[in-house]
Amino acid sequence: MPDRAAIVTGASRGIGRALAQTLGEEGFALTMTARDPETLKRTVEEFTDQGFEVEYVAANLRDEEAICEVVRRHRERYGRLDVLVNNAGVGVGAAATEHQAKYVSLQLDVNVRAIILFYRECAELLRAAGAEHHNALVVNMASIAGKMPDRWLSVYSATKAAVSAYSMAMNRALVRDGVKSVAFAPGFVDTDMSDYVKGKVPAERMLRPSDIAEGLRFLLRVSPNCVIPEIMFQRPDEFA
Repeated sequence: MPDRAAIVTGASRGIGRALAQTLGEEGFALTMTARDPETLKRTVEEFTDQGFEVEYVAANLRDEEAICEVVRRHRERYGRLDVLVNNAGVGVGAAATEHQAKYVSLQLDVNVRAIILFYRECAELLRAAGAEHHNALVVNMASIAGKMPDRWLSVYSATKAAVSAYSMAMNRALVRDGVKSVAFAPGFVDTDMSDYVKGKVPAERMLRPSDIAEGLRFLLRVSPNCVIPEIMFQRPDEFA
């Protein structure tokens, strides 16, 4: 059994990959999941070449059984869970009069429902780690859009506000068991998810996935007495 183990969703690219990379560098055994099996496999191969211990499960997080399978595979291989990173997310823009129900449901399912189900499935493992070292951690990917909602991304913004609220609720539910929750709320990060806006905000002015990963590295080092409910990551020109 490894000394520390983590699950990362949406782990094959972008922010999720950077967060998984950081956990691997910090000595965590990893279970990585993402929807696209080929991209996930390539990332896992690169990580194993670096000496990381990795389990991987391609999964559509709209599927409750798929979420249960990710946690089951993790439990069988590692037997413990110290960090859960709920990074997977999706955003679909539309005017208020043009929302399609299938895309509303997609965003609610992946951005909010999946996080709730991962907590449910992982609570026993997280509490066991919390009882051991009082510093189990759940990182939930919110967004600056949840703080400053965008009219075009109204549903996405609402889901990310929900992530922040749910993270706070989970601190109230689990922090006495040694399980901390933090919402990460970044602005535009230079990943393919932000390609749609790079005509207005150049990639060179965006946050880097490594910026978000350094937030995680910091959280891994704080004492059990320190709870940080939320971290916002913003660009300098957002304060102009």
